[in-house]
Amino acid sequence: MYNNPYMNPYSTMGQQNLNEKIDNEIAKLQQMKTNVNQPTPAINQTFQLAPNNHTMKYANTIDDVNKEIVYLDTPFFSKDMSVLWIKNAKGDIKTYELNEIVPKDEKDMQIEYLQSQIEELKGMIKNEQSNTNVDESKVAENTTTTDEPIREPIKKNKSTSIQKISSGKEE
Repeated sequence: MYNNPYMNPYSTMGQQNLNEKIDNEIAKLQQMKTNVNQPTPAINQTFQLAPNNHTMKYANTIDDVNKEIVYLDTPFFSKDMSVLWIKNAKGDIKTYELNEIVPKDEKDMQIEYLQSQIEELKGMIKNEQSNTNVDESKVAENTTTTDEPIREPIKKNKSTSIQKISSGKEE
């Protein structure tokens, strides 16, 4: 190639650059080949920075809660979800009673309102009865409750004491 008399001396620079690019590409491919053939070390270590005890737990009694070691505030629920214990890192336990909140529609709220009004009226009636001067026991003794029609008893015109009236004349 260099012995070619027809070759332009200025074109040899372009050829040199091309050869350098090819050599660099071959070097990169060989580097990639050596990287693929080398086994990569497996990382098998696990790190636990904090214990995973902050999740919800179930307990039967407060004694079960006392036995557990916790590092953060941890809720403990009873199996029937009626009692909640919250234990903190110091070991202090707070107990709560849980009640289900049932969503109410408009009809349920109106029924509750009417029932409360009925109870209020019943209370007003009881208060009014106790404020009167009538003794309830006497009222109950003097009243009769029968299903018969009300009528006056028949009275005979006989006197209860019979006296013989004597007349002045004897016959």
